[in-house]
Amino acid sequence: MSEQSVATAPPAGKDEHRQSPPALVRLRILMHDKPILGPLVVLVLSLVVFSLLADNFLSAGNLSLITQQVMVIGIAGLGQTIIILTAGIDLSAGAVAVFSAIVMAKAATDLGLPGPLAILVGLLCGGVCGALNGALVVRFRLPPFIATLGTLSVFYALGLYLSGGATIRGTDMPAIMTAMGKSFSLFGTNVSYGAVLLVVLVAVVSYCLLYTSWGRHVHAVGDDVQAAGLTGIRTGRVLISVYIVAGVLYGIAAWVLIGRTGAASPQSASTLNLDSITAAVIGGASLFGGRGRVLGTFVGALIVGVFRNGLALAGVQVLWQDFAVGLLIVGAVALDQWIRKGSR
Repeated sequence: MSEQSVATAPPAGKDEHRQSPPALVRLRILMHDKPILGPLVVLVLSLVVFSLLADNFLSAGNLSLITQQVMVIGIAGLGQTIIILTAGIDLSAGAVAVFSAIVMAKAATDLGLPGPLAILVGLLCGGVCGALNGALVVRFRLPPFIATLGTLSVFYALGLYLSGGATIRGTDMPAIMTAMGKSFSLFGTNVSYGAVLLVVLVAVVSYCLLYTSWGRHVHAVGDDVQAAGLTGIRTGRVLISVYIVAGVLYGIAAWVLIGRTGAASPQSASTLNLDSITAAVIGGASLFGGRGRVLGTFVGALIVGVFRNGLALAGVQVLWQDFAVGLLIVGAVALDQWIRKGSR
């Protein structure tokens, strides 16, 4: 009996080899457990490639320019990430930011409100826009894509009407309205105050999502809204609060946008919708909800800024820059599908 057992027992080496998962499976598990790794690799590769294509890409002046480009995208991307965590999407992010910027500027120039109060009015405008989006999704049960596609046109039209199609110059506003566009020197590089605000917001939003009951409810709703409801979570309130918080973040992005461009214009932030979604998705946020990190969105925003800046330095036309950003989205979603397939 013992001889048969010895004869039929598989070799120890083969059994161990059979139990060891293939390299691709291990990579898939690693990227599912640590979603920040993929964006970091893409960022490093982008920096290396564009530094080879353009001699002045890594210069202090150009790095400062990238931080200025990233700060608006990053802040709007934070709002987009919170919504994507609930398996939604916000196509009105850019329109809300522009509308809030115009409301902010008009409150200061036409109504004569002090700068801080005008900024608060703009943030309130963003929150109200977010509440409207949330109500359409929760109360009227519209898909987030359809609801925000509709409000995209509504908010853009309101901004155009309020401004009369004219640009409101930053020189006509209180100094605090353009303060986020100003910079200070750090290790020989000019760093904008808006970039510092972005880092602070990344820390605050990340803490709220990871260590508060609200953040846990947001993730639960994104994982399975019906199961979350059965556990006692008021899913409707959570969703509406998510859209309100996102709207306020778009309002903050509007304040930074005024500082970045030195004006409030209905034609500004034309690519903010695409860029904010790209930053979130490239950063590891799953369009199916429940998975994503704010730090990943920050890295994703850096990738978008590096791509647009590097391609511009390489002499690539704007339309091909948009083409490249679109490819980034497709690649990120395909990668997310591959990771999700392995986690099931």
